[in-house]
Amino acid sequence: MEASEYIAYLLSEVGKSSCVRSSKVLEISHDEVNRFLAGSDFDGQDLFDKSKGALKLRGGVLSIDDTVIDKPYSNPDAAELVDFFYSGLHHKSVKGINLIVVNYTDPHGVSLPVNWRVYRKKDNKTKNDYFQDMITEVFSWGLCPAWVTADAWYSSIENLKFLRNKEVGFMVGLEKNRIISTVPHQYEQVGTAAIGEEGLYTHLKGFDYVKVFRTVDTEDHERHYALYGNGQQSTAGLNRAVFKQLKQQHWHIEQAFRAIKQLVHAGHFFVRRTKAVQTHLFCVLRALQRLVLWAKDQLIQSIYKLHDQLFLAAQRNFVRNFA
Repeated sequence: MEASEYIAYLLSEVGKSSCVRSSKVLEISHDEVNRFLAGSDFDGQDLFDKSKGALKLRGGVLSIDDTVIDKPYSNPDAAELVDFFYSGLHHKSVKGINLIVVNYTDPHGVSLPVNWRVYRKKDNKTKNDYFQDMITEVFSWGLCPAWVTADAWYSSIENLKFLRNKEVGFMVGLEKNRIISTVPHQYEQVGTAAIGEEGLYTHLKGFDYVKVFRTVDTEDHERHYALYGNGQQSTAGLNRAVFKQLKQQHWHIEQAFRAIKQLVHAGHFFVRRTKAVQTHLFCVLRALQRLVLWAKDQLIQSIYKLHDQLFLAAQRNFVRNFA
């Protein structure tokens, strides 16, 4: 069995995915599907290699984030990758698998996942360790982004210094209790600072001068972001237009997480071994790459229209022949 077959199955399956279902669709044995999942060994560079030909590797926006794939009925004692993780969707810790993804949006607007990890305690690493490892890897593979974006989980001082040493600009989320100083020797929390529409040029404690922006959603929830300039744009000169553009680019990774759960069965698998789960998730990300590129080339109307186009002819034929 080849990875392309499993990816095609994930893309075409409209019901819940499983090894039994995939064996029926692919006309192979259930054991052969299991052997493929457990016996394959895909890593981040495999994902990057499949995407680099479709991307302009210089000057884009690199975004990193993680999502929890809910597995409420799995036993953490029987599945190494299943644990309790905080979920932004549920606003509490839930049982599942924590998938960390690096997504790259090139200057032409093509946005694809280029690196990935599944969090596991056995690695003895934090999310910040994964953050630095994964960004270092994509740089070494030839990616040269102009910007990196991440949420507040990844805005530690160590990570910000790491990005500055990479000579790349960034936008990161900030918790409201982060300390800034606009006037020498006077300190305040970001959440209480007076921040205008065009941002606040201020010193972030422990780091450097940044430009801080605030947003307020429809429910009056405030969020704060720190921007740091790159070689082309100074930090002081960053304005709200740049901030809005980076925020929109970062949204692509949120759209990617929604797509892999809704369209290509990220959470629909019934294997427990670590390697099998990792193979499934690699194929899920490859399936997303295919959808994005098909939509870009107008082979499908959008990433959400594949099933409509696949089954339209079959449905029409059924209606015509309905007795």
